[in-house]
Amino acid sequence: MCIADEVQTGFTRTGTHYWGFENHGVIPDIVTMAKGIGDGVPLAAVVTTPKIANALASRIHFNTFGGNPVSCAAGMAVLEIIDRESIQKNCLERGNQLMEGYRELMARHSIIGDVRGRGLMTGIELVKDRKTKEPAREECLRVFERVKDLGLLAGKGGLHANTLRIKPPMCITRADVEFVLEVLDIALGEL
Repeated sequence: MCIADEVQTGFTRTGTHYWGFENHGVIPDIVTMAKGIGDGVPLAAVVTTPKIANALASRIHFNTFGGNPVSCAAGMAVLEIIDRESIQKNCLERGNQLMEGYRELMARHSIIGDVRGRGLMTGIELVKDRKTKEPAREECLRVFERVKDLGLLAGKGGLHANTLRIKPPMCITRADVEFVLEVLDIALGEL
């Protein structure tokens, strides 16, 4: 059974497809989704095959907020805005702008070992040495805290806690991306 967790990657965030799993040619049996569907309003959903749904129908289950009409109305509005305002195109264009900027930062800051991403789902891996790829955990934590002080909220993750996770709002503008890159440049330059 294949379960696609689209809580973060769904709703056009990756720029080229509506769902993250579509970037990999996979058709999942179950898809979970949240966050993007409600744009801040508590809303989540699960989509599955008829066979799995029928198996669930024979069991007792419940959820506290299931079918909340206010949250469902917000979700419908979000879906309409994604289409009307070409949010997927914005994710692709601003994601490309971010990646280009990350590559320029990588050329100036040897602590950046890799930059990767798709659309507005991006990461910057920090290493002590580009050849050995030794993780720069402490430095990543310092950059993580410093960018916050400068007004940029980023995440921190990766197997070795040395990757800055940058997943901006899907309505991000060109000027916002320039701000992100400027803040990263300052924080990395202070190491």
